[in-house]
Amino acid sequence: MLTYTTYSEAGGVGKTTISANCAVAHARAGYDVLVVDMDPQDGSLSYLLDVDDERATGGADNLVRHMIGRPQGPFADLVRETEHGVDVVPSHNMLERLTELLMKTADLEEDTHPDPDYVYPMHEQLLRVIREADVPSRYDVLVVDPPATAGPHLYNALFATRNLVIPLELSGKGEQSVAGLQDLVDGLEAELGINIGVLAAIPNGVKGTSDQESYLAELEELGFDVPVVVRDRTSLMEGCWRRQCSAFTYVERHRKRKRDYELETLSQFETLAEHLVAQVGLNAPEQPRAEVDA
Repeated sequence: MLTYTTYSEAGGVGKTTISANCAVAHARAGYDVLVVDMDPQDGSLSYLLDVDDERATGGADNLVRHMIGRPQGPFADLVRETEHGVDVVPSHNMLERLTELLMKTADLEEDTHPDPDYVYPMHEQLLRVIREADVPSRYDVLVVDPPATAGPHLYNALFATRNLVIPLELSGKGEQSVAGLQDLVDGLEAELGINIGVLAAIPNGVKGTSDQESYLAELEELGFDVPVVVRDRTSLMEGCWRRQCSAFTYVERHRKRKRDYELETLSQFETLAEHLVAQVGLNAPEQPRAEVDA
């Protein structure tokens, strides 16, 4: 099973669009894909793939209830099927209180546990939920999309996936992120006490300036895999958010004229998805790849 968390310290670098389009690329290649949206912000992956209609419904069952041991039904009932067969566990506003609710659960579990030295594994609750729901036997690929901040959302995502895909902005603003990439990974490993693999670093929104070429060379010198460099596709991505769909669906359904550079971007998402699959030696499915009509 391929599992990864898409994460960047910086906001606005295309984390959610890369998560969604990689998931769709995996599904189009024939893999069974589950995406867990842990980002409580408006405009999350659940909005992009149009499954956020119950995010503000107070009585609705949601992932947080399962993580704190108070589910209202089976995990499978949380799952929504989206385009190209990608399954999504949608975001819910209760995720805004995840830290508070996990800490309350920890206090209760530790106060009532027969072992006085028991420590509640607060960062392993998503992993527990996924294992109890038998996700590894149901899906080939698991993608978790947390917010761009360190904390229980990210830490639970990393415990469940142990792998990172890191989108980056190659700019003066993003230079610090490039230079600090290894420190970021080392810091997360030290914080959680687990090994974390970096499956890919993805420069996104690249315009090909000389400064960006310099930042790209710096990134490659750090030794991270950079399987694709996604060019600036503002119009395509804004269209995706407006229509609430992936780039694949946007080009197929909402572009009367297929633009070569946008088809190239779709191909890059497919290349990235294949690269990630290859990192863990996942066997290729029998289904042929779906094609985008040019």
